[in-house]
Amino acid sequence: MNLSSIPLLSIITFLPLAGALVLIFLPGAKLQKWWALGVSLATFAVSCLLWIGWKAGEAGMQFVERLPWVPQFKIQYFLGVDGLSLLLVLLTTLLTVLVLLFSWEGIAQRLKAYLFLMLMLEAGMIGVFASLDLVIFYVFWELTLIPMYFLIGGWGDPHGEYKFLGRVMPWRIYAALKFFLYTMAGSALMLVAILFLYFRGGTFDLLELQKLSLTPNLQTWLFVAFGLAFAIKVPLFPFHTWLPDAHVASPTGGSVILAGVLLKMGTYGFLRFCLPLFPAATKMFVPWIAALAIIGILYGALVALVQKDVKSLVAYSSVAHLGYVMLGIFALNVHGIAGATLQMINHGLSTGALFLMVGMLYNRRHTRLLADFGGLWKQIPLFGMLFIVVALSSAGLPGLNGFVGEFNILLGVFQANKVFAVFGTVGIILAAWYLLSAVRQMLHGPLTKPENATVKDLNWREVLTLTPIIILFFVIGLFPNLFFDKINPSAEAVVQALQQQRPAVSMVVDRLP
Repeated sequence: MNLSSIPLLSIITFLPLAGALVLIFLPGAKLQKWWALGVSLATFAVSCLLWIGWKAGEAGMQFVERLPWVPQFKIQYFLGVDGLSLLLVLLTTLLTVLVLLFSWEGIAQRLKAYLFLMLMLEAGMIGVFASLDLVIFYVFWELTLIPMYFLIGGWGDPHGEYKFLGRVMPWRIYAALKFFLYTMAGSALMLVAILFLYFRGGTFDLLELQKLSLTPNLQTWLFVAFGLAFAIKVPLFPFHTWLPDAHVASPTGGSVILAGVLLKMGTYGFLRFCLPLFPAATKMFVPWIAALAIIGILYGALVALVQKDVKSLVAYSSVAHLGYVMLGIFALNVHGIAGATLQMINHGLSTGALFLMVGMLYNRRHTRLLADFGGLWKQIPLFGMLFIVVALSSAGLPGLNGFVGEFNILLGVFQANKVFAVFGTVGIILAAWYLLSAVRQMLHGPLTKPENATVKDLNWREVLTLTPIIILFFVIGLFPNLFFDKINPSAEAVVQALQQQRPAVSMVVDRLP
């Protein structure tokens, strides 16, 4: 059976949206839970067909779907995936299943609305990774803002207040507004740049626009417009300030999706749009973005070290880990780009698992302060064992997934600029420091609080939620070529295109012609 003849990407993208619409009319919490979980499982199963039907060794787009949508403006319904986006689609569908499984008993109020927003968010994220028409991409990009805003504001942490202009608002509302406004500000500039490219090239087709000849000056302005939207979403230092607030205020499921998938929309945007569309500007901005990535790595790690809230610690670790991804992308060589692409997946899995386990502990103790834990290994050994595995994955222990991505990134960065590679290595040491410190404070020593003596270990549903992620830690860590075989051809194509348009790519500022 020829899977490429089936509109798999359309099914994967719109099945969650269709499921969300049907959910509106379903009565009863139990039926609503099973329906949402069933839709997400079906979406994940269909997405696995992309992996099964993948043509190895091909760098171009596969499973392409192209239909005219608004012909008078040359807007197309144009979908496709390559090695840079395939794994991100699979990550999205997998994490959605696990979040809905985790939320089975955790959401007591407005359950139908929560499940509706989760399925809507899944559709938007998949659409971002599959879109090859700039209008379609922008529609899906903005679509993800709406459900995430309501998830943070409606189901976020009920504690805490924020005073603004003499008015008091719940902290979760402030965090939701901050997330929305930051992202909207960047998106507005990106929309202007998209329209400029259309009037200059006469199309919204991304592959056709890559052939467009633009002066270095124009590329610089367009890179800034696109890059600001992506840098805020990553978030790249110093545009990161919305992230810790959003993570701490979010419900656990929202934090998992935010860290696991939404942040990758920013790094993916740089790979898919900025590098191929604006090669000359990319060359000019490489040292600046690499420097900001290094600052983010060190800043995120150092701030994580002093956090008292374990969820806030994991949030700042994302700033550091996404700094590595940006560093790999702007190494502009195959090792760096391939490592960054795999590290997007690794971060989604390891940080997603960390947020899940913090949420599981919060459901038992209703606190996230490190000082409120201690000695938990004796009380909940299964939780302790799995938490250590997840922490070591995030720290990049050899044999686990995090090591493979970070090693390739640093290898690529070392080829481009040895100074940046040294600073990047320091960040790995700091990551091990703050993660193992959290493990020590939470798990080791005597029980520090009487309440911890009654905490129950993980149940079968929670173990089932974590098991696929733990398995993938070892599969990626021990058999990385299963993934690099799909990533490398597309990474090589990106590098070759950059070299053809501008030779001698490096992390050194060169004078533009």
